[in-house]
Amino acid sequence: MPKLKPLVLLGLSLSCAALINSASAVTLTVGLDADPPRLDPALSSALVDRQVMNQIFDKLVDLDVNLKVIPALATSWKVTNGGLLYTFKLKSGVKFTDGTVLDAAAVKYGIDRNRTLEGSVRKNELSSVKEVKVIDPQTVQIVLSQPYGPLLAVLTDRAGMIVSPTAAKKEGADFQNNPVGSGPFVFVSRVRQDNITLSANKNYWDGAPKIDKLIYRPFPDGDVRYANLLSGAVQTVTPIDPKDITKLEQNAKFSVMNYPGIGYQGVWFNVTRAPFNNKNFRQAVAATIDREAIAKSIFYGTVTPAAGPFPPGTSAASSAITVQKPNIALAKSKLGGKPLTFTLLTVPGSVTTQLAQVYQAMFAQAGITAKIEQVEFGTLLDRADKKDYDALMLGWSGRPDPDGNIYDFFVTGGSNNQAGYSNKTVDGLLAKARAQNAMSARIATYNVALSTIINDTPYTWVYFQGNQVASVKGLSGLKPIPDGILRFKDVELK
Repeated sequence: MPKLKPLVLLGLSLSCAALINSASAVTLTVGLDADPPRLDPALSSALVDRQVMNQIFDKLVDLDVNLKVIPALATSWKVTNGGLLYTFKLKSGVKFTDGTVLDAAAVKYGIDRNRTLEGSVRKNELSSVKEVKVIDPQTVQIVLSQPYGPLLAVLTDRAGMIVSPTAAKKEGADFQNNPVGSGPFVFVSRVRQDNITLSANKNYWDGAPKIDKLIYRPFPDGDVRYANLLSGAVQTVTPIDPKDITKLEQNAKFSVMNYPGIGYQGVWFNVTRAPFNNKNFRQAVAATIDREAIAKSIFYGTVTPAAGPFPPGTSAASSAITVQKPNIALAKSKLGGKPLTFTLLTVPGSVTTQLAQVYQAMFAQAGITAKIEQVEFGTLLDRADKKDYDALMLGWSGRPDPDGNIYDFFVTGGSNNQAGYSNKTVDGLLAKARAQNAMSARIATYNVALSTIINDTPYTWVYFQGNQVASVKGLSGLKPIPDGILRFKDVELK
């Protein structure tokens, strides 16, 4: 019996230690506006995917708060051979969370996978890549078939996310449900429409995160996101509905970041079928929209009316492209006395519902009837890809290089060309802009292309959104990077 006492004490000691460790573990719950559809860099086409994937995957390069390209997996790079050869030096000693070594061969595999995987949305972004070469374990080269100025900017996003070759080969098509990278957090599990759970990568090459567990919860309705923040069920939400920003700014328990973005929002028209295979009908709908009124009445001045794909202050913004004013007489003339009835596809949510209803009322001023259909975000993306819609409300989170805001959306066969639009002249101009180095020359080329795109109206731009993030006061370390992606590696929660 005397020998049992130390064992009991040891058991108590271990139990206490476990309780202490459990109590000190930090969990951060983040409220998003949708359930991320695809956690695979090759297949993803949604901003909300990127919120999660940026924690799981490292990229070759990243962005700072000024949209400057900075090192990530690549410690340095140089561009030679007239812009046709990019040579990257990689960090040594990096491993994927499944133990696979992240070396030049893994980088080659990841980029080649993005270029060639069936269904990859990255193909157009990387279409100028001729070959990826392994020079040595820490040196990789990307060889281009023609100069492509946006390459570094493209590699700051999904095209530059490096996946574990071991996991990708093992999981195949199911990799999006079991993603493995080398990032600061490790994928643990997901329950569709409920949560995605990540844990800290304690062996992360740049130091372990200060957050032990990171949980993402989808709340399509902005009022629900707001209520969950107030109740303490989540500690960070993005986006915040404009009507709630002032209330949170005046609440001592919360902090708000509201900063410019690089993306846009608007309406797609399916040009592959009636009624919007008729350009006049597309122009008629676009002519009814009062962008200034929408910015003021729905978004409380937190957005800017849009004239095209390049927000004010970004490198390709041009005063030559002006905001379209509402013109009901023009809309009626474009209809030519013919009736126009169509279905407007959108997602649930207080703001999107209100916006859809405002569109509906604006269209009606010209005698246009729009029926509103709401579907879950992943379903909307699937239907957009299949061209199974008349018109739909869908925007873009934006990219640091202007090519990322226009090329893949309007080039023939582009993976983000939701309209099914094709114009050979536009194709040539967008290809020309990709090969131009001087931004002034690119702007001139974009303006010519945009004059045709705006006239053809496969898409009508409505507003440029900002980034709105609300957090509890105990959260620190979030950086206002204009791409809108929250990076949690250095975030603390007290």
